[in-house]
Amino acid sequence: MSKRKAKDAHLPIGECISQVHQILRKRFCHQQLPVKPEGVEAQHKHLAELLKRTVVHGESNSVLIVGPRGAGKTMLLRSVLRELSQETEVQKNLLQVHLNGLLQTDDRIALKEITRQLQLENVVGDKVFGSFAENLTFLLDALKKGDRSSSRPVLFVLDEFDLFAQHKNQTLLYNLFDVSQSAQAPVAVVGLTCRLDVLELLEKRVKSRFSHRQMYLLSKLTFPQYLERIRDQLSLPDDFPDGKFAQEWNAAVTVNFSELFNVLLLQKKETYSFQMMCLSRVSVARPSITPTDLLDASRFCLADANANMLHGLSILELCLIIAMKHLNDVYEGEPFNLQMVHNEFKKFLQRKSNSMYNFEQPIIMKAFEHLQQLELIRPADGASAKTQREFQLMRLMLDHSQIMEALQKYPQCPTDVKQWATSAFA
Repeated sequence: MSKRKAKDAHLPIGECISQVHQILRKRFCHQQLPVKPEGVEAQHKHLAELLKRTVVHGESNSVLIVGPRGAGKTMLLRSVLRELSQETEVQKNLLQVHLNGLLQTDDRIALKEITRQLQLENVVGDKVFGSFAENLTFLLDALKKGDRSSSRPVLFVLDEFDLFAQHKNQTLLYNLFDVSQSAQAPVAVVGLTCRLDVLELLEKRVKSRFSHRQMYLLSKLTFPQYLERIRDQLSLPDDFPDGKFAQEWNAAVTVNFSELFNVLLLQKKETYSFQMMCLSRVSVARPSITPTDLLDASRFCLADANANMLHGLSILELCLIIAMKHLNDVYEGEPFNLQMVHNEFKKFLQRKSNSMYNFEQPIIMKAFEHLQQLELIRPADGASAKTQREFQLMRLMLDHSQIMEALQKYPQCPTDVKQWATSAFA
């Protein structure tokens, strides 16, 4: 009886909106892992068997999980580990070390983190090791329970695996794969990366010690199925306090998604931003998600950050960008320096009768530095920091379409600048 009364209760609109924000934000921000990931059952089974053989039979293994961001690589691994943790033998024995290429930027930091996660700081103490391999071997030996056959299995999870390949000599990867190939201790190395060419980044000696097992996670969802999932995420649950409001809300979400199916542009990796953008528009004055909200959120998620940044540049900075792109076209992507850009800009000025765009060298230098601070240009690989600023080689981080789009949307962009840009791209 009480449940029916609660469902039939009509709450004030302000309280309903507050409840909507609370429920949906909690759902978006603290998404629960599914019991088993959908569409990757084969990979789930393979990974579970691989890790189980390491834990139960002491068999060392290495594997790479490859897929685009948001494909479910981390979710797959967590799901497998959660399933394995329910077994008593795994709970007692398995040790886990989680490293991230964005945090452990060199092998020394990675080794400290391994020591910390294995809780061996007291064992290491003030010992001095001759090499990385000696240090790692000592850590693994410290995990033995007595005899050689009863070493505790260790799982190494390397997130952003491709960044570890950029470490000097790839010492960490070499030693981890070397241990997994030898019979020193039961070790499983699982790498997560979004780069399909990751094996090409490995040195020959590292590649020879890797098992070459790779799992590819590519989403098999069709676009209608994907939109269906987003619609479900934006719908209110059956136990919402105001049943009538929930019914109207869900009906509005369903109708809007079906109406905008053909025009709604959305990338799969932008789900969270899209949902939060839609929800942020909801208020007492606008108590439901409208088609305009969906379209605006879609455009916001697909907006190019660099192209948007160009809208706030001065005319001088925009001219320098056009000169850089012209140099890129002429020299087929070779690096350029400030002097080359300035000379290209002077050619443009010589074709004009008035001196509206005449700027002193220090002002052009300042504009050039501002573009570097915005990361629209960056120093070329191998460029020396000792070189004079005017001659330091740079690369442009924008492409043709981004610049042309920015010129079209630039407020009150001079016609001659647009014409110069068009001729530069011809």
